[in-house]
Amino acid sequence: MEFHVITLFPEMFSALDAGLIGRAQTNRLITIHAHNLREHGLGNYRQVDDTPYGGGSGIVMRPEPLAGAIDSVMAEHPGLLRILMSPQGEMLDQATVREFAQIRPGLLLIAGRYEGIDARVLSMVDRELSIGDYVLSGGELPAMIVIEAVARLVLGVLGNPDSLAEESFGPSGMLEYPQFTRPEEFRGMRVPDVLLSGDHGRIRAWREAEARKRTAERRPHLLGQHRKF
Repeated sequence: MEFHVITLFPEMFSALDAGLIGRAQTNRLITIHAHNLREHGLGNYRQVDDTPYGGGSGIVMRPEPLAGAIDSVMAEHPGLLRILMSPQGEMLDQATVREFAQIRPGLLLIAGRYEGIDARVLSMVDRELSIGDYVLSGGELPAMIVIEAVARLVLGVLGNPDSLAEESFGPSGMLEYPQFTRPEEFRGMRVPDVLLSGDHGRIRAWREAEARKRTAERRPHLLGQHRKF
């Protein structure tokens, strides 16, 4: 699966060369390409921004460099889903992540900066996507989050694909149950006896009950989507 990003800071995406996503790239399960928007900038100084019409603070990204970058990437990699990372976009959730993981050849993520982008560029994207109701300095970190979330659903990226089944926002639609490992006792706190019982039926029931309890406390709106494990 291909991930392409249009950004003013392509060097930021070297962070994805580590860990799970780095191994997925080494194994050619995914590819990540960061395209430098400055290459499509205007004039000798490669300008990509200007003051907003109507006044106001800050600067806005000009449409010509963004349009040029999008056209260039799409000419070489047709069929990508074009996604603008924007605090005004639809909220990223696991259902959207699963949808994106099925798209081939992949995604083109556009990382804005400054006060935003010229609104005319919106005609050139398929979706606007937000990772939450807060504002960052740019769309690079949100783009990395999308890549991480989607890439781990690509076949072969996770060493044990069964781990997807019971994690938070998995097929059950609920948060994951509490996890424990050795030692059996830590600072006076013991692992629940049921997990040491070897009774897989009881363990399964305990985990489902704990997942439902945790979801009710922290994400009650998810309970309507609940399905049994």
